[in-house]
Amino acid sequence: MADSPSSEHLHAIAAAVERTNDLLTRVLAEVATTPSTHAIFVDAGYVYAAAGRLVAGTEDRRTFDLDAEGLIEAFIDRARTIFPDSRLLRVYWYDGARRRIHTTEQQRIAELPDVKVRLGNLNASNQQKGVDSLIRTDLESLARHRAISDAALIGGDEDLVSAVEAAQGYGARVHLWGIEATGGRNQAEPLLWEVDSQRTFDLEFCKPYVTRRAALEPFTDAASASRPAPGRDDVRFVGAQVAAQWLASRGRDTVAELLPGHPILPGAVDQELLVEAEALLGLSLRGHADLRRALRDGFWDHLQTQF
Repeated sequence: MADSPSSEHLHAIAAAVERTNDLLTRVLAEVATTPSTHAIFVDAGYVYAAAGRLVAGTEDRRTFDLDAEGLIEAFIDRARTIFPDSRLLRVYWYDGARRRIHTTEQQRIAELPDVKVRLGNLNASNQQKGVDSLIRTDLESLARHRAISDAALIGGDEDLVSAVEAAQGYGARVHLWGIEATGGRNQAEPLLWEVDSQRTFDLEFCKPYVTRRAALEPFTDAASASRPAPGRDDVRFVGAQVAAQWLASRGRDTVAELLPGHPILPGAVDQELLVEAEALLGLSLRGHADLRRALRDGFWDHLQTQF
């Protein structure tokens, strides 16, 4: 017959069980008192397209202004009401840019508190590339490290399904937020099926943050009758003026990244130069290739004097 366990051995086992119970009790107490954390993931391309279509009737960013700061604050406020016992980690703002160089607007957004701007690339057709993979990487990483318990995802692309699945695999709940569509849906059905909850922002919510730009007066003979027509030197000066503004606002290192491409500007940068120059002139330069060349010449002239 086997010897029965000694009293000393039984006491040791009981003490080990008690220590384990104490440890579990402390862990559970800590988990219970640790606030939940949420983050907001914004596909800016989706927001611009959906909000522009809903409020301004167009997806063309050149025709309307989006108050990104106000909209981000509105998203944060809405999250506070939906996750009342949770703290905000941060807002992630995903957008595209030529060669991943921040535009002036993207730089302003990046400077907002609790906001992280992530940039994918823009192809020749101004389509975002790499944004979905950035969202997936951040969602999965934060969920894996238990940095968030809830994720508010504002987007509509079916490619985001894998990001949702990855985050859910680590225990995070993913809530899909969208903007009201003017007809049909602007979010992929597989994405709607995969998330834990859905919420849609309507016209009244979006309206304060989208403003149609005043149509610029075209540079025509009729327009010239009411104001002096800009000459090449005038437009060239404005190009230099924009270059000086960019150096001051974006920093020398960022602007210097354009120099290897001289005399060609990336499409998105060239478009931004045109928009800012037209705002300064108060006239549209569309359809006037000679003046647009003068604008670029002035831009490059100023940069080359600074480097």
